Amino acid sequence: MGARNPQGPVVAVVALGGVIGACARYGATLIWPTAPGGFPWVTLVVNVIGCAVIGVFMVVISDMWTAHRLVRPFFGTGVLGGFTTFSTYAVDIERLVDAGRAGAGLAYLALTLCAALAAVWSAVWATRRVRARRQA
Repeated sequence: MGARNPQGPVVAVVALGGVIGACARYGATLIWPTAPGGFPWVTLVVNVIGCAVIGVFMVVISDMWTAHRLVRPFFGTGVLGGFTTFSTYAVDIERLVDAGRAGAGLAYLALTLCAALAAVWSAVWATRRVRARRQA
């Protein structure tokens, strides 16, 4: 028999988390559908929320809590990787351009990038501030 694959549990929890995150994102699109050719607000909001959560999560598991080795791949890579959707972001841009809304596509491209980066940075900053106040 072959050697046991030490990455097997990591792959399994990433897959499980990805299913959970993708289902949550899909649920958001069912609750708030985007009209054909419409501005993809749901994808934008999902990506920004996911980026903010990853900012909080990374501070918590890096600075505040010693997590089990599978927590980061399950939640960070799996759940949040499945929840955020930068592939749909690219498809949304293409759809806006194909619908003759190149300006909206460009605005969406820039807005998502800026808002996602700002969300991560703000969440990291705020989480570290809260941590510092609790330790004082």
